[in-house]
Amino acid sequence: MDKKAPAGNPSRPNPLPGCPMAAAFAAIGGKWKLTLLYWLAHGESHFAGLRRRGAPITPKVLAEQLRELEADGLVERVETGPVPAPVIYRLTPYGETVLPVVEGVRVWGETHLLRTHGEAAPTAAMSCGGSLRGR
Repeated sequence: MDKKAPAGNPSRPNPLPGCPMAAAFAAIGGKWKLTLLYWLAHGESHFAGLRRRGAPITPKVLAEQLRELEADGLVERVETGPVPAPVIYRLTPYGETVLPVVEGVRVWGETHLLRTHGEAAPTAAMSCGGSLRGR
């Protein structure tokens, strides 16, 4: 499977053809994908900015997750100039369509944290406690 494939590339097949749940999880089901979509919903960011914000994410995994989101047409990679200029990542209009799902998962996760741990306060670096509704 070519993770550097352009959006809509047939090399990212649905693991269960005809199953919309499998298609959704293939696109947004990675370990960090929902969190990356949440952060990018608040504004574009360069790779280093995402790396600093998500301290436990290794650069390799971050790059893989961003490439997959890009291949699925949810995130756009914008080169700002010749290397070593930073690369900016931002949501595509199609990526914006998944934000209600991201917000629903965030709200459920907040409730789950309260139920299981009695708290919902995120750490500052990983902060994803604010609603997307007011972005």
